[in-house]
Amino acid sequence: MQPLIIKMHERDNVAIVANDGGLAAGTVLPSGLALADKVPQGHKVALVDLAAGAEVRRYDVVIGRAARAIAAGCWVHERLLEMPAARTLQGLPIATVRPPALPPLEGHSFEGYRNADGSVGTRNILAITTTVQCVAGVLDFALRRIEQELLPLFPNVDGVVALEHSYGCGVAIEAPGAEIPIRTLRNISRNPNFGGEVLVLSLGCEKLQPERLLPPGTFAIADARGGEAGLDVVCLQDEAHVGFMSMIDSIMARARAHLERLNARRRETCPASALVVGVQCGGSDAFSGVTANPAVGHCTDLLVRAGATVMFSEVTEVRDGIDQLTARASTPEVAAAMIAEMAWYDAYLDRGGVDRSANTTPGNKKGGLSNIVEKAMGSIVKSGSAPISGVLSPGQSLRERGIASGLVYAATPASDFICGTLQLAAGMNLHVFTTGRGTPYGLAEVPVIKVATRSDLARRWHDLMDVNAGRIADGQASIEEVGRELFQLMLDVASGRKKTWAEQWKLHNALVLFNPAPVT
Repeated sequence: MQPLIIKMHERDNVAIVANDGGLAAGTVLPSGLALADKVPQGHKVALVDLAAGAEVRRYDVVIGRAARAIAAGCWVHERLLEMPAARTLQGLPIATVRPPALPPLEGHSFEGYRNADGSVGTRNILAITTTVQCVAGVLDFALRRIEQELLPLFPNVDGVVALEHSYGCGVAIEAPGAEIPIRTLRNISRNPNFGGEVLVLSLGCEKLQPERLLPPGTFAIADARGGEAGLDVVCLQDEAHVGFMSMIDSIMARARAHLERLNARRRETCPASALVVGVQCGGSDAFSGVTANPAVGHCTDLLVRAGATVMFSEVTEVRDGIDQLTARASTPEVAAAMIAEMAWYDAYLDRGGVDRSANTTPGNKKGGLSNIVEKAMGSIVKSGSAPISGVLSPGQSLRERGIASGLVYAATPASDFICGTLQLAAGMNLHVFTTGRGTPYGLAEVPVIKVATRSDLARRWHDLMDVNAGRIADGQASIEEVGRELFQLMLDVASGRKKTWAEQWKLHNALVLFNPAPVT
């Protein structure tokens, strides 16, 4: 095959190898440069001689300094780079970027489930919230019975999910930071895909009592029946329960009532502005910032133009581009909120004796990402080019911050499953996940669309990846074409016309709460 390298900016002095299997030493590039080393796919090659201490640039950003002299044509990997210090949070550009307003994108809709509070679901699911891990085994048994015995009676219900977690007791529930997991659980229970029909399973003696998790007013919006949505709790320690099956029968009876109401719901035509999309990447490689994430970024711009809400996240994966983000803030207040989230997380990592460099995984490095700076540059492009109009702290929801639409930064750890959990709490009804190394990640609560960064991954994982963005590197499609394809796929998935591979195989990751408070 003809040697193919990808250079992101004219001022870059490295480029990545795009060929499957990499390129052998001695391969002559189109520029006439001969490779001094074998360079794996996705890894960087020096385009010029680099002296010890010289800046190494990709995306026109200094991703490191040469730890020793590197000759042109050599493989540039993480052991040859010294990572630069984190950008200071002082003196950042504040709301300086004013891109021309793009015309609204009108006429796009999907078939969704309208909720009494104005939100729209893309699925019609019964959620059973738990207050403590102790009840997980009982709920798992009950769920199997609900799926086998009750769900076939209610064909308009897409499924039943347990909002099961490891929190609720044995924790310092009054400590600073404890509010994060509690509000996360509370807001997940209010996700649009559950239609306000939430059943709570409690043990009885736990620290996180049902009334604390879901205090009066949590579901106080008038529902479709014209009443007030109340708190429906099954407590396993109630004296009325005699034996295990008594507990199961109680859960089944309560579940049936919720299922009957959910089954009466029907999809209605809703504008694309009702979509709340969370974007995330995991198992990233050097192609993430070349193919999949730019395509998602183009789709993000389309969604924002259509009036939808898009959330991007992962603090350590945007920290090195904080100047880009504060410059794109719609107001100085939004910029200040982003800076505050970065500062909080810097202090959180410092307490643990680590910094942002702990983010990158062995898989990231095998895929060509030398350090978190390079990874961050490729991660940020998922956010597109629209102004950033709002910021959420971990566990907060769009509703409680009064955010109705636009591009939002939802501060979360970069862990795939913790980020997904927090985006659920924020109110997302559709999830987009890009990957270069490959991951079977999925969520039971919302559809997850998986985007492959490389054609080789899309070919090998043909029944796990929903979109192949590797066609961009292959020259078979443009960023804009793949972005538009993704936009249309979102409308089809949100409407229930198509299922994602994760949905078809029922690949569901557990909810994992972010709890910075002590465990007792």
